[in-house]
Amino acid sequence: MPTALITGVTGQDGLYLSELLLAKGYEVYGLVRGQNNPKVEIVRGIPGLKLLFGDLTDLSSLLRAVHTARPDEIYNLGAISYVAYSWENARLTSDVTGMGVLNMLEATRLYCGDDPAKVRFYQASSSEMFGKVQEVPQRESTLLWPRSPYGVAKVFGHYMTINYRESYGMHASSGILFNHESPRRGPEFVTRKVTRAVARITLGLQEKVELGNLDARRDWGFAGDYVEAMWLMLQQETADDYVISTGETHSIRELLDVAFAHAGIDDWSSYVALNPAYLRPAEVDLLIGDCSKARETLGWRPKVGFEEMIRMMVDADLAEQRTLGV
Repeated sequence: MPTALITGVTGQDGLYLSELLLAKGYEVYGLVRGQNNPKVEIVRGIPGLKLLFGDLTDLSSLLRAVHTARPDEIYNLGAISYVAYSWENARLTSDVTGMGVLNMLEATRLYCGDDPAKVRFYQASSSEMFGKVQEVPQRESTLLWPRSPYGVAKVFGHYMTINYRESYGMHASSGILFNHESPRRGPEFVTRKVTRAVARITLGLQEKVELGNLDARRDWGFAGDYVEAMWLMLQQETADDYVISTGETHSIRELLDVAFAHAGIDDWSSYVALNPAYLRPAEVDLLIGDCSKARETLGWRPKVGFEEMIRMMVDADLAEQRTLGV
């Protein structure tokens, strides 16, 4: 039975990945920061998932976790992943999202000892690394030009993963994942913010939703599809970096069109207010990925389309809001 260790297991990707690996017969350990972490209850309900406590900023705790789990595969998904917050606390974002990768790589290297490829390592890189895009669509070789502290921290982790692979011979791969969403997405992210607001507006619990740049475009896919790509990367004989995307781009306006229409509201203009506070200091206007390498090498394809995903999220939020009754 193969064994996997997942950092960031309480996030949407960690939840989908842990379920995928358990279904494949893995023994799965999830790393959780702090014993009073309010998100722990989310993962306690997953049968078979074993929890370990540690912190990406504390190398000694990571060493203990790796030696306890004795994993064949490590998926480093842990990060402070909300881009807007990275402007408010750039230092903490850098420590966790950037230096945390170095700590996890080092803990893995020390555990592997004389066999540097004993453990296969996955690093969750991000399309935010492209930032001020230098090429459309973006591929693995596109110049990185991050435009947020989060993006900068992800670039550090990405290049550190490449360096550990090239310097130590580790089986370390990076998935450059474009935006991926689901009903498990945090409500601070724009897709879930919209679908949750649509549900509440439909039920008479909320009057408006405040947003920033409605013309910003993103390449949005379904998180459940994207975690399969992570697993496929670690099944390859040779480690490498892969863009994971849909190759389609949609604007916030299109997101609003689909979400409100699914709830029976054709004209959303009176329910949306523009708030300059939600504009980024340096906007990333167009992100669209070329995932041909993943298609050809991994045999990976996204299965859930944009509109299907947004409708799925609206339905989930309607169900949740009806259950809450508030």
